[in-house]
Amino acid sequence: MSLRSFIFEQAHKRSYFSYELFYSLVVVYFTVIVAFGMLYFILSLHEVILVQSNTETRAQQSFLSLLIDCLYFSGVTLMTVGYGDIIPVGWGRLLALTQAMIGYLLPTAFFLKIILKESYLNGVKKEADDL
Repeated sequence: MSLRSFIFEQAHKRSYFSYELFYSLVVVYFTVIVAFGMLYFILSLHEVILVQSNTETRAQQSFLSLLIDCLYFSGVTLMTVGYGDIIPVGWGRLLALTQAMIGYLLPTAFFLKIILKESYLNGVKKEADDL
C-alpha cells in the first residue's frame, strides 16, 4: 500500500488518516522547534551552550547566524537526527536531552490519539448497529 493511497483513496476499510491530526502534529513540531530554538538562543547570549565543530567562534558569529544555528540545532535534535556538527555543552545537554525525549514521545502520542479515536468511532458505530 502506498502512502498516496493511504492518504487519499482509503484503500483499506480500516485505514484512517486525519488531516486535522496531521496538521496538528506539524504545528506542534514547529512550535517545539521554535520554542527550544529560542531557549537555546537566549541561553547562548549569556553563556556558551552550543559548540560548533567548525572553526567559527562565537565572537565571529552574527546575531542572525546564531539564531539560525540555534533553530537548526533544535530541529535536528527534535527529529533525533543528530548530525554532530553542533554539540551542546553545559545546560545545553540537559535541554537537548529533554527535547530529544519530546521528539520521541510526540509521534507516539499522536499515534495513540488516532488509535483511540478510531476505536471510539468503531464503538459508536457498533452501538448504532445494535439499535
